[in-house]
Amino acid sequence: MYLKRKINEQLLSFHSLRFPLFKKIRSSHRYEAVVGIGGNVGDVKRRFEHLYVAFGRDKRVELFKTSLILKNPPFGYENQDDFLNAIMVFKTSMQPKEFLRYLLRVEKRFGRKRSFANAPRTLDLDIIFFDNRNINTKDLQIPHPHWYKRESVVIPLIGAKI
Repeated sequence: MYLKRKINEQLLSFHSLRFPLFKKIRSSHRYEAVVGIGGNVGDVKRRFEHLYVAFGRDKRVELFKTSLILKNPPFGYENQDDFLNAIMVFKTSMQPKEFLRYLLRVEKRFGRKRSFANAPRTLDLDIIFFDNRNINTKDLQIPHPHWYKRESVVIPLIGAKI
């Protein structure tokens, strides 16, 4: 069951038992990672719930915070359905590049197929922040470039009080 709230003409927020969620944890994991999640193909809200459960079963990460879910229009390639986006915050002992590879495997497990930039997708997982680090390599940019320009990131971040 989701509670729906209209933010403006283009944006809706959804709330459930797991979105938003704040848990106090004592973690042995070393780093904190903020991950943007999104999708616009299939039953995305259900997929987010399954993703929450999958992360809860994985000892390599501890999920302790989620944001509201935001429904927003696509950018870049606009001839597609609206996206649902949220934020998840983890503790992990993985290094940033290892964590990126881990997230790419999770995307694939949830049916992600890469066809072209900004294409419709079942699941998109982006590292927004990783333990206050700055990384700029071909494969990984942290903080995520242009995160501060995207409502799909900023509004869930505010909702998660990050």
